Amino acid sequence: MDTTVTQLGVVVTAALRAAGYKESTIGQYLKTIRLLEDFIDARGGIYTSALGAEFAALTTSPRTGRFSAQRRFAYSRAVNVCDSYLRTGEVDLSPRQRGGGGRQPEADAFTMLNAMWEADMSGRGLAPATREAYGRITRSYLGYLEDCGISCLDDATPATVPGFFASLLDHGWAPSSLFWQVANFRPFVKFTGRGDLVDAIGLVGARRSHTIIPVLSDDDAQRLVTACASADTVSRRDAAITLLALMTGLRACDIINLRLTDIDWRAQTISLVQQKTSNPVTLPLPGLLVNPLADYLLTQRPDSNDDHVFLRSLAPHTQLADHASVYRITAETFRKAGITDVKAGTRFLRHNAASRLLRASVPLPTIAAVLGHASQESTNVYMSVDQQRLLDCVLPVPAGARP
Repeated sequence: MDTTVTQLGVVVTAALRAAGYKESTIGQYLKTIRLLEDFIDARGGIYTSALGAEFAALTTSPRTGRFSAQRRFAYSRAVNVCDSYLRTGEVDLSPRQRGGGGRQPEADAFTMLNAMWEADMSGRGLAPATREAYGRITRSYLGYLEDCGISCLDDATPATVPGFFASLLDHGWAPSSLFWQVANFRPFVKFTGRGDLVDAIGLVGARRSHTIIPVLSDDDAQRLVTACASADTVSRRDAAITLLALMTGLRACDIINLRLTDIDWRAQTISLVQQKTSNPVTLPLPGLLVNPLADYLLTQRPDSNDDHVFLRSLAPHTQLADHASVYRITAETFRKAGITDVKAGTRFLRHNAASRLLRASVPLPTIAAVLGHASQESTNVYMSVDQQRLLDCVLPVPAGARP
């Protein structure tokens, strides 16, 4: 295999054109590859992953002398495709997941422990999103121990647990998020068999916050539906995704993984197995969603062998990468509808769907089934959205207590 940057550039360019990338995007790749070629030529002329990493680390702009996010993106993108070709003989153009999975432990004992924990979670069939949440906080804790000079869990004292969560606050985490991080961390320490570390979790003092969940006003909901009905305002893909989240309450992961065979057009239903709970669910296909979804599939969906319903609009035409992709789509749809005072993610839209069902006097067990909750207890939080019924529960002030 020729490992000169010139040959790598030829291979990468061919792969980009075969995948349907725009010539302007290919031109940006080639511009970076030419810079990579100059860098490698000054170091012997043969590309290696180590030299690629050195090149990708050149994130300081020579013009401004400051960090350049654009340079980091362009350089790392070019290096990633070159590295994939060296590893497999094929250019991997699949979108990279955001976040990178968090910090990885370096000590041998922690690396092995983390691998054992990952294998245990996989063996128990935990959902990918759950494994990622558990794994990320675990790796963060192991990294914290390394920063404290600890390279083996046997040397970790119970004090490291509250110390670790205090460090999260020092790095900008919101106190309200600690409850969920503690919940994600507890299974790992139970897995280690360290009862003293499990007991130390109680010292963190994390409390779950119970906020009243906001919902769309009737006027905002109408503006959103009107914007989604207009192909000139919102693309058919973005309209279908937004309406699907708004009217069914599907999680972002389930919207991303929705496949063409999950839609029964005759019965007007969507059937899928939810990623988080592994529960099967069948939902009616709302009438407002039928037209934009059908228009997208028939006229705007890119030609692709990928059978996921919603694909990237830019090459490579594969399924959406992650939750952030859906958030950007729904947030942009809200902006085009003139609704700018809410964070329009799928969590907010799930709350709105629950509110709509509750106001229609749908029983909580039915709402739990529609939202795909493993337990009806998870649905009780949505009772806070029905302000009118909450007011009906308020008792009058006794006459004797009035001034």
